[in-house]
Amino acid sequence: MTMDKTIAAGEFKAKCLHLLDEVAQRRAPLIITKRGKPVAKLVPIEDKPVDIYGRMKGTGRILGDIVGPLDDWGNADAENLFGEGEKL
Repeated sequence: MTMDKTIAAGEFKAKCLHLLDEVAQRRAPLIITKRGKPVAKLVPIEDKPVDIYGRMKGTGRILGDIVGPLDDWGNADAENLFGEGEKL
């Protein structure tokens, strides 16, 4: 359990940019007080882990019939694969 650091609002105003860096680096909250009473809490943003599942969603395209029969050689029909006008 850690003690939250407190700072007066006037001092926070003067040192704001430095304190933002400190909170990000220490990963600990900072309580801002006004006349001795807590009024705000500055907390670091939680880094979300990268989700590898579904990352490529929406980036592919289906061209033609993907369930149609294959030819005798095991290849898809070129017209269905590439669309009309495009040949191998």
